[in-house]
Amino acid sequence: MSLALIAALPFLGALLPGLMIRSGRTACAVVTGSVTALALLMLGLHAPTVLRGEIVQTRIDWMPGLGLNANFFLDGLGLLFAGLILGIGLLIILYARFYLSRQDSMGQFYSYLMLFQGAMVGIVLSDNILLLLVFWELTSLSSFLLIGYWKHLPAGRQGARMALTVTGMGGLSMIAGMLILGQIAGSYDLTVILQARDAIQASEWYLPALVLILIGCFTKSAQFPFHFWLPHAMAAPTPVSAYLHSATMVKAGLFLMARMWPALAGTPEWFYLVATTGLVTMVVAAKIALFKDDLKALLAFSTVSHLGLITMLLGFGTKSAAIAAIFHIINHATFKAALFMTAGIVDHEAHTRDLKRLGGLRKLMPITFTIGTVAALSMAGIPPLNGFLSKEMMLEEAAHTVWSGQAWLMPVFATLGALFSVAYSLRFVAHTFLGPVRDDYPHRPHDPGFGMWAAPAFLAALVVAIGLAPMPMAAWLVDAAAGATIGEAVHAHIYHWHGLTPAAWMSVAAIGGGLVLLGLHAPLMRAWLATPRPEAKRLFDGLVEPLAAFARRLSSGLHDGALSRYFAIATFAILAAGLYAFFSGGHSAGMRAPTPVEVVPAAGWLLLIVSTVTLVLFHHNRVVALVVLGVVGLVVSMGFAYLSAPDLALTQILVEVATVMLLLLALNFLPKRTPMESSASRRFRDGILSAGAGLGVGCLIYMMMTRDFAFSTIADYHLANAKTGGGGTNVVNVILVDFRGYDTFGEITVLGIAALVIFAVTETILRPGPANSRLLSWAQEHRHAGDRHPLMLVVATRLMLPVAIVVGVYIFLRGHNMPGGGFIAGLVVAIAALMQYMASGFGWTAARKRVEYHALIAMGVLIAGAAGVGAWFAGRPFLTSDYGYVHLPPLEEFELATAMIFDTGVFLAVLGAVLLALASISRIAVRAGEEVSSTPYDIDLPRDGFGDR
Repeated sequence: MSLALIAALPFLGALLPGLMIRSGRTACAVVTGSVTALALLMLGLHAPTVLRGEIVQTRIDWMPGLGLNANFFLDGLGLLFAGLILGIGLLIILYARFYLSRQDSMGQFYSYLMLFQGAMVGIVLSDNILLLLVFWELTSLSSFLLIGYWKHLPAGRQGARMALTVTGMGGLSMIAGMLILGQIAGSYDLTVILQARDAIQASEWYLPALVLILIGCFTKSAQFPFHFWLPHAMAAPTPVSAYLHSATMVKAGLFLMARMWPALAGTPEWFYLVATTGLVTMVVAAKIALFKDDLKALLAFSTVSHLGLITMLLGFGTKSAAIAAIFHIINHATFKAALFMTAGIVDHEAHTRDLKRLGGLRKLMPITFTIGTVAALSMAGIPPLNGFLSKEMMLEEAAHTVWSGQAWLMPVFATLGALFSVAYSLRFVAHTFLGPVRDDYPHRPHDPGFGMWAAPAFLAALVVAIGLAPMPMAAWLVDAAAGATIGEAVHAHIYHWHGLTPAAWMSVAAIGGGLVLLGLHAPLMRAWLATPRPEAKRLFDGLVEPLAAFARRLSSGLHDGALSRYFAIATFAILAAGLYAFFSGGHSAGMRAPTPVEVVPAAGWLLLIVSTVTLVLFHHNRVVALVVLGVVGLVVSMGFAYLSAPDLALTQILVEVATVMLLLLALNFLPKRTPMESSASRRFRDGILSAGAGLGVGCLIYMMMTRDFAFSTIADYHLANAKTGGGGTNVVNVILVDFRGYDTFGEITVLGIAALVIFAVTETILRPGPANSRLLSWAQEHRHAGDRHPLMLVVATRLMLPVAIVVGVYIFLRGHNMPGGGFIAGLVVAIAALMQYMASGFGWTAARKRVEYHALIAMGVLIAGAAGVGAWFAGRPFLTSDYGYVHLPPLEEFELATAMIFDTGVFLAVLGAVLLALASISRIAVRAGEEVSSTPYDIDLPRDGFGDR
């Protein structure tokens, strides 16, 4: 469970900032950072095991038959990425504490950050590709919240939408590819898939799966031609940019390519798709970065370029290239996070990121200058910093790689990309910090306090330490991560000098060429601005806007707000599909003879038909329609009882009683007759569709009942295992609380949500506005009766309440072995409470309320969920029940089952939902001017008389 807890901790931590912000910004940051630090500590406890070459696994079976399992595993690659995510995340939390202004909602920011952090940790620890896909999409959603955090900025909103659109579409592609991969390997577990290299690469589905998966990776890691979303994400606050660009979102695609390397790499398709895309991305983005005046834009395109570099190395498909890719992932995370934080400090202090308005900050901000220069020189690949080491390894691999028979192509373009990298890195330093001090800064800059520069300074120190001592500082981690990527043990040899190799000359050319480009930047910039070129954002908008316009036209045409239209379209589509299946398929005569028609079911059927026809004919009178609808429900309940389904009959009749009572109260505020009737042609159309659908369903039921099923039903399994597996003889209840407990859990959750929606709608109506004005002007169409709260009804309901509670408890306790259970018991008690409201009114009853109905719903859902989680501690699937027998003298031996805990949650949720709906509608009555009685009945009695005054 430890790996699952590491993945869950950030999600749990996302709940804390919103609470802790009330205690101050520092307390909020400390608590948020503590959660990340705890997850990092737990990860570190597994590090010795992983570094020994072992794999740590956590397996939680959920639906093993479908391959849906919450499996996690930790190897060297997962250790590297999880460490980067949590370690840099901790630094970002510190940095954000001092970067965000008091106008920014820090609690909200940290909650979004922790959600994103949890999604990223989940990706790198997942051992099930279906689980990985869930976390993958969560990164897109949570990054949308982070990038669009400054909602008041149009650029932030557009950048968030662009990122979500591109990465979301890539995610859909990757889902398809992963499902194909799982089918080829025969398992959705990554540890199994990674061992199925030969079967995967020999399959005819290898190329489609590869392309689909790579689209997901390329969109997430901003590879050409999907690179344009990442620079627009810079509209986010700098802590977000530093986190996304250095260690998290953009690295997710790289992680997946490295993770799938043992199964997918080593083929010509992999080489040409991955290496070519990486090379093009590296060169194109590096060239664009050189001509960006916005500090964050320059760094954003430099990120795209370095991501292309790593992608290219992974695409080479060799072991040494994979080692170089892993090492550069570490180095890029250190210098790029430091650079973005440095850019944020400059923007924070100078109030601008425009390089044309900067320069001369070396003297005004010496600490920031030192940090930024060290990180930028590492990005340029200047010795002896860590970026130089991995750049040399990249050039060495490129020098020995042949592309389509051309031995010169890879070395030349790799050198060109490195040359541009030197140029834009040196420009970052020169145009920001060097030169004379200016007198026209938007704000007089100075170094910030320790809290803001501590995090980038720590990363800059790592840049130097890894550069000077790569073997003791990083080689052990590179060995572990690269070994997990390649699938065998490796021993990296990282040194500064390897002699006068081709890579050394390529590096000299890159550094020299970069200096020349920096010197010629001004005329090159004029030429760049004068040259027409496609703008990715304009192309994206040109593609999205027509699609959005088409979607709006289609939606407005189909979704015009008319429920009858939706029903008609759905009914027609279902009817057409059924007719097609009927006339295009084969038919055979039924083998079951129909049973003789008896008087009782025939009478019930006739009553049901008459009630339904009456409902259609008199639907314009809402009260009559509601009464007839109750009759229909009663007949259905009688049918359940006749067919030996007492649980269903009890549930149906109780639901009918509760809903009719609530609907009667709601209809009190609506016109008593339908205000608008459909035209004759529409009624004719609806009649034809309804008759066709009814006839089709009837024929389908008849065919099913007169034929044997194609497959054996699951009923035999339930009957055979209800007692031995669930501890109960009432099969229906055992199904609800054990076999299909997850369905029931979802149902009570939906029921609670429905009640909360009623409450929310009521709150909206009660606020000043058009709906509230109509409510205040509402007048009853009929006079009230003289005794709205009759004494006889009050006495009857008082006597009924304790009896109903006893009956409810009895039904609850016997539900596991006889008809009953938590749902039915909840309805019984809820109806008894409803009767108290009817008898004595809302005011008198609400004054005696001791528990909030919201709390009842919450307690019910939490108790039911806790009952399911408890099964995990016994090593069994969620919501699996257990039971035993207890003997307490003088009682006979009786059974206790954990399903009773779950049923308690069902009982509370049902009771709370019904009563909250009632209370919400009653508040509307009070607001509309209904009299609120403080006495239980309307007859005044003497002071010494009976009654509660």
